[in-house]
This record gives sequence, C-alpha cells and structure tokens, in this order.
Amino acid sequence: MNTRIKRSWLRIDGVLLLDKPCGMTSNSALQAARRLFSAAKAGHTGTLDPLATGLLPLCFGEATKFSSDLLLADKTYEAEICFGVTTDTGDAEGEVLERRTPEFDRQGLEAALGKFRGHILQVPPMYSALKRDGQPLYKLARQGVMVEREAREIDITELALLSDSAGRCRLRVSCSKGTYIRALAGDIGQALGCGAHLAALRRVRVGDVSIARAVTLDALAALPEDERQRHLLPPDALLQTLPEIRLDETQRERFIHGNPVAAEYGIQGKCRVYAEGELLGVGHADSSGMLRPHRLVAFR
Repeated sequence: MNTRIKRSWLRIDGVLLLDKPCGMTSNSALQAARRLFSAAKAGHTGTLDPLATGLLPLCFGEATKFSSDLLLADKTYEAEICFGVTTDTGDAEGEVLERRTPEFDRQGLEAALGKFRGHILQVPPMYSALKRDGQPLYKLARQGVMVEREAREIDITELALLSDSAGRCRLRVSCSKGTYIRALAGDIGQALGCGAHLAALRRVRVGDVSIARAVTLDALAALPEDERQRHLLPPDALLQTLPEIRLDETQRERFIHGNPVAAEYGIQGKCRVYAEGELLGVGHADSSGMLRPHRLVAFR
C-alpha cells in the first residue's frame, strides 16, 4: 500500500537570495529551495553553471513576474584562473587539450588584463546554452561538432587582480549580460601565450543585489519551517533600481484593471507602482504623462 503523503503547495510570494553550492545545477537548487518553502510557483533570474557558486536570486509566487528584470542586469564575479592548461570546456571539468609553461610576470599579467576592460568583442564558448538550429551548442560540442560563433560586444566595467601565485590568479569581474567568464579566462591565457582555464567561479552581485544577504540550502534546511520565511524578501526586492510612483485610490482601481492613468511625475520608462504602501506592479510612464500597466500583481 502506498502511504506517501501528498505535499501541500502554498502560495508564497517573495525573493530568496540563495548562495548556490558547487556541483548543483541552478534548476536543482531552485527545486530544493521550492520544497523547503512548499512554494507552489518558483523561478530563477538566470542560471549559474554547476561549477559556479554564489548568488542565485530565486523568485516565488508573484515575484516571478519580475524575475526577467534581473536577466538584463550587470553581474560581478570572483574568478580563479589556472594558466598553462587549456581544456575543451574552458573550465576545470573539461579534458586537457594542451599544457604550456606560463612565462609572464605580474606586470605582464596586468598588461594583458588591460586589453579586456571596457567594450570588447567576445566569441561565446562551444560549451554554452546558446542554440544553433534548435540545438544547444554544448550538445553539439559533446558530439565533437564545432560551429562558427559570431563575436558579441560585451562590457567589462571592472577587471581587478585580487591575487596571483603559482600559475594562478584571482580576479573580480563586473560585466554586462551575456559575458562568459570561461571565455574570458581562455582569452586572457591566449593573450599571455600560455593558455588558461577557469578553475573556480563565484557570483557575488546581480544588479544591486549582493551575496552578503544570501543564505545556503543547508542553513535553510536546518531551520524550522516557520523560521525560513524570515529569509524571504518582498516581491519588489528586485525592483529597487526602478523609480517609484504612488497612486491614489481612484488611480489604483483603473491601474489594477489594466487601464492607463494620468501620472504627471516627471518619470519616463519602467517604474514600480504602489497605492497605500502596497505594490501594484510595474508600469511604463510615457512622455505624454500617462502610466500604463506592464506587469500586475495578483491580489489575494
């Protein structure tokens, strides 16, 4: 007889800043967190490679409507690069393709890093989720199929050398959406004439959200279920970089029913919208002074 108890999924609305462990996919981390909160609906704001650790903002319930806003955000990483060893995946999990002896000094390393700051072109790696004819590139790579990839423009706003010793270095990298740190590691190694791969990666910031407030799955699991809620941020936690507009009761009724309202606030573009301290959703204010609903919160 099957005595398995059916789980009761709850409406949980909020944002969890998770410190993802090494070796776990982003989706596995999402599902583990979802079970800990018994959340009926959950999503993440962009994946981290299994090898990577660090900040993975997760959204529950109504907060999932705003998760796409972080996909476009700049990100900051701490990366460890191993010089002299090139792998097929560009990271420590790949097969070694070539070994060469690094022959540069710190001055040479600093000079090489200078070539990768600012607006640069980067060729995405084969081991990536980008698709060609519906097939992810990493699947083609595993079949031994290499395809031409077009270089993309990315922006590296910070590339700081944190330490270097014994053929390795640690960097802090702040970059735009679509930057592949594995590709950056390989390109730096190529510029130094010895090759390189990404040995470790930790994400410490997404947009204006920092790893400092993140919690691990183990720490959450150790808490009683009712105490886990204190780690949840409100659904608008990911919207704090947007300007704020507050509506009166008449405007509120029009807005939540999908109608534009007059909003002479001197704001244009996306904004977070409230009435009596309650988040209504995200709106878009245009140059004519009209505020139109973009994404609305579903009220209980």
